[in-house]
Amino acid sequence: TVKTRAIDFRTTLILDNLEAAPPVTPSCAMVKVKAYELRTKSKDDLYRQLEELKTELQQLRVAKVTGGAASKLSKIKVVRKSIARVLTVINQNKKAAIREAFKDKVYKPLDIRTKQTRALRRKLTTEQTKKLTLKAKLKAKHFPQRKYAVKA
Repeated sequence: TVKTRAIDFRTTLILDNLEAAPPVTPSCAMVKVKAYELRTKSKDDLYRQLEELKTELQQLRVAKVTGGAASKLSKIKVVRKSIARVLTVINQNKKAAIREAFKDKVYKPLDIRTKQTRALRRKLTTEQTKKLTLKAKLKAKHFPQRKYAVKA
């Protein structure tokens, strides 16, 4: 049976999809997710937890529309923040893997390069600044800087 207590079109879609959504596991119910715990999990576990949190958020939003309890309404914020934490850990893991892959490469993706300022990025390297032209090399060779002994 499909519940048809809908306020707008989007809400009817949510109510229709609610029947097909898997039940939320009690492991993620009302518990704030800790980032250090997420870092120990595998990629598949993180994506599974993300899906669970998203379905839970969907159910909470339906409860909000249908006039749910105040405890469920306050839980929406906790679930949203938990989703953000899971996504943050996933993205950090991706970036760490990319950094590892490009560690010894000369050319790296833009988001992995050191930020610095625009001027510092364009600045010559020390090797480039120490290079001399042929004329400057000959001049330095034939006319070295004179050393004077100072009498004390």
